[in-house]
Amino acid sequence: MSKIKVAVIGCGSIARRRHLVEYANNDHVEIIAVCDIVKSRAVEMAEKYEAQAFTQYEKVVQLAEVDVISVCLPNDLHAPVSIAALNAGKHVLCEKPMATSRKEAEEMIEAAEKNNKTLMIAHNQRFVSSHQKAKQIIESGQLGKIYSFRTTFGHPGPERWSIDGRNSWFFDKEQAFIGALGDLGVHKSDLIRYLLGDVAEVSAFVETSAKEDTQVDDNAVAILKMESGVIGTLTASWSYVAGGDNSTVIYAENAVLRLEDDPDHSLIVQYNNGEVVKYQLDKIQTNEEGGQTNTHVIDHFIDSILNKKAPIITGEEGKKSLEVILAALEANETKKVVLVNKIPVL
Repeated sequence: MSKIKVAVIGCGSIARRRHLVEYANNDHVEIIAVCDIVKSRAVEMAEKYEAQAFTQYEKVVQLAEVDVISVCLPNDLHAPVSIAALNAGKHVLCEKPMATSRKEAEEMIEAAEKNNKTLMIAHNQRFVSSHQKAKQIIESGQLGKIYSFRTTFGHPGPERWSIDGRNSWFFDKEQAFIGALGDLGVHKSDLIRYLLGDVAEVSAFVETSAKEDTQVDDNAVAILKMESGVIGTLTASWSYVAGGDNSTVIYAENAVLRLEDDPDHSLIVQYNNGEVVKYQLDKIQTNEEGGQTNTHVIDHFIDSILNKKAPIITGEEGKKSLEVILAALEANETKKVVLVNKIPVL
């Protein structure tokens, strides 16, 4: 069977540490093109992966031999480049957040449907071992009634992650649209939806307090009410200067689930009878050097194409997770509780 031919648009950190590495490790894939407006970066990755180098994405999406495109670009380019690729007949894996508005997200979904192509959003938290195990436990019913939760994603900021450091697009309002809430918070809105179902209402405080010379948020706290009635908090921050926090805690009738809340055990279940079960599972992915693990995003995406089945994070799923973040922005601006399924088309 011939290999799936892939092009990666954007040769920054997410492409270098995740997409290109994981495509290269997938036996069903051949990387044939890379693209970046900084020519030296495109050439560097092209040489490393024996691919063609481009500086214009418009040329890449029109390559007849390309089957799949990864969109690893600033947030404001996610929708236009994904739509161009889908309209050119390519399957698309797009980084999160999938778009900068609900309207853009809907246009991406429509383009995928119109062209009968797969659109997947790269939310990797659904593939984390502790999160998958927690979902099994929740669905088993052994926890009884779920009462509340807290879910957090914070680290010192993109300076240490982005290829451009403090000069990164992450801090540019026009390119990023949103800061920590879109960079980290959308991961957690997707995770909590995966674990507990859809979000119904959002209230939030969104601030810029830790970073200078930027208009994007770096600290956000949202209160979520799920459609099931469960309430909890979602926190996203670029101000955790001593290290990261990627934890989720779920409080239920019969037990408390602690996900990625302990350095040694990815999942701890504390039952109300005093029993404590500690699971040793694969570690969650980190952005630290030497911390690279397979996110399983690429493998799942390629498998969904090969087997002609929908991925678990479709465009529609990505839109729902984005809508939680858009609702948080609106809640902060209006100082009102926002109904997620009734937010305006921005």
